[in-house]
Amino acid sequence: MAAESNLKNMVLSLFGVCLICAAILGVMYVVTKDPIDAAAKAEAEAAIAKVLPDGGTLSDADKYEGCEYYESVKDGEVQAYAVKSTTVGFGGPLTIMVGVLPDGTVYNTSVLSHSETPGLGAKCTEENSHFREQWKGFGPDKKLAVTKDGGDVDAITASTITSRAYAKAVEQAVNVVKALSNNGK
Repeated sequence: MAAESNLKNMVLSLFGVCLICAAILGVMYVVTKDPIDAAAKAEAEAAIAKVLPDGGTLSDADKYEGCEYYESVKDGEVQAYAVKSTTVGFGGPLTIMVGVLPDGTVYNTSVLSHSETPGLGAKCTEENSHFREQWKGFGPDKKLAVTKDGGDVDAITASTITSRAYAKAVEQAVNVVKALSNNGK
């Protein structure tokens, strides 16, 4: 015998389906939370290792003006900072890890996540590209802007917006380090 089609039965059926779906989502969240957190932590540690000089002891994460940073300490002195910086690129958020020496020199950079166009802006993730290599040793005496804007950064061909976003993220990281150095950190 079929159930009578009325508002009460429809609401109860919909409520039951939603309750079952919510329970499944809740269980999946609990089951996957720890592995996802562990993968994110491993990814961050790998990015930090890429952007900092070897030999320092890494501090716990701290925050300054919206950026997460880590200090690499060797012989009681901060030898470098790893700063996680996010800006908006062409396709959405662009998050990078930037290694910065206390004098404001960029040691290295690493892309953590992006939403850039494949084949164009996504070239910012290529490890040995000219775009990425130019950041190694980028000194405080240089201007952190693409050459089109009067700076010293060669942009990715046909990806000026991504290049500008990358330069802005690096600039944010350098400014965090300058502020931390000036505050006696």
